[in-house]
Amino acid sequence: QVQLVESGGGLVQAGGSLTLSCAASGRTFSSYAMAWFRQAPGKEREFVARISGSLGSVYYQDSAKARFTISRDNAKNTMYLQMNSLKPEDTATYYCAAGSFSSTLVRHYNYWGQGTQVTVSS
Repeated sequence: QVQLVESGGGLVQAGGSLTLSCAASGRTFSSYAMAWFRQAPGKEREFVARISGSLGSVYYQDSAKARFTISRDNAKNTMYLQMNSLKPEDTATYYCAAGSFSSTLVRHYNYWGQGTQVTVSS
């Protein structure tokens, strides 16, 4: 079992930056693949970025490439999403997720945080 708590969301102007954090409970954080998803009102939850457990290999949704950076600190049981050059279309609730293997699919992740709101004004 792992519990996830996101933080760091907020209101930012277009072109600005935010860093989201996802703090995990439990002693086996490093064994989990982690990911960020987001969900805008009226839309399905979509994949943003993922990072594997031990090697830390990463993969991004096309719209996140070159603007977002996913990372993790296994010693602190925390994952991060550094978001730069934010656009109004990045506005959504951002969720962190943990699973047994890296995937871009919602159904492959067993544990979810409660979400943190990111709003980008134009």
